[in-house]
Amino acid sequence: MTSPPPRKHDPLEGLVELGRRLVTASAELPREALRFLGQPALTRRGPATGASPGEMLVPEGSPAPRIRVIAYGPANLDEHEVADPHDLTAFAAAGGANAWIDVEGFGDQPILETVGEVLGIHPLAMADVVHVPQRPKVEMHDGRLLVVTQMARVTAGGTIDLEQVSLVLGEGFVVSFQERPGDVFDPVRERIRADGTRIRQLGADYLLYSLIDAVIDGYFPVVEALGGVVDALEEEVVEGPSRASLARIHSTRRTLLTLHRVQWRQRDAIGSLLRDDGLPFTEAVKPFLRDAHDHAFQTLDALATYRDMLAGLMDLHLSSASHRMNEVMKTLTIVATIFIPLTFLAGVYGMNFEHMPELHWRWGYPAVWLVMSGLAVGLVVWFRRRGWLGGD
Repeated sequence: MTSPPPRKHDPLEGLVELGRRLVTASAELPREALRFLGQPALTRRGPATGASPGEMLVPEGSPAPRIRVIAYGPANLDEHEVADPHDLTAFAAAGGANAWIDVEGFGDQPILETVGEVLGIHPLAMADVVHVPQRPKVEMHDGRLLVVTQMARVTAGGTIDLEQVSLVLGEGFVVSFQERPGDVFDPVRERIRADGTRIRQLGADYLLYSLIDAVIDGYFPVVEALGGVVDALEEEVVEGPSRASLARIHSTRRTLLTLHRVQWRQRDAIGSLLRDDGLPFTEAVKPFLRDAHDHAFQTLDALATYRDMLAGLMDLHLSSASHRMNEVMKTLTIVATIFIPLTFLAGVYGMNFEHMPELHWRWGYPAVWLVMSGLAVGLVVWFRRRGWLGGD
């Protein structure tokens, strides 16, 4: 009897579990809990006000550019790294072959300017590439199609990372510009390296679609991880809400709003690729663009669903906190109600008037205690019968 084959690891499942584990962070510090998914808010960096149009300003701390080229056709494949950007001239006029030029890092402005000059990319387009983040959009500049996208990933530390990826389509080549190393394009690279795949048979416009589709599909694992976070937050709020759980709800809601806004604009950008007949896309590629457009809708629906769930969680948290406060107030009210008549009796017999009938009675003190104890017990029994102490 043969043993069953080992189960393959599902990276999606790992992301969901990662999302569930995220809610255990910062259990006591709401300020840290606000940052437990990171801060993917987009803050634009660019030249000073009044600068010349097309002037580039390299972001501080950016890594040095690394240029990798994959040139391919139906029967050939050449993959290597380029040290001198002037060597890209041959790929810009490939003539029948396709080339994917991947530029990672913006840390050297002269290299970026040379890449733009060699490949015929308009200075305004290069400024949009470097001045991150831009809104997702589609523009034509001197025969070059610029597509600006936002790539989302779950980092190893469990935070959500947004990074701008700019794609430029020319005749026979696609250039991708990334802020830093690491992307979601490995499946595209594997398809290019495999023989007989569709991407090896079609042109550069299909390569551009493949990169756009990889960016859109990269949101699915992020959404799945956020779904795990929402589920775990729901369990946490039901079991015992706290200030930290409310802070994590706000953090997750802010992340969902940011991703929803970005994906909404990316959906509109892909829609413009489908509507504009003047763009360099063949009829064979347009059906695939519609499929990527549909994937963007699917992620938007999932993001909207989790956003609505978080709104419900916030209401549940506030209701739970209000319920707990009501329970505390009820307990304090019951205690106060029991002691009001006892305080009244103690006040009456504490006046010490000379002609009080019971003042000199031998059994007056134990009688007052008996009356007070009986009154307290009677009130407790009555409250329990009314259901105010958790009874039936």
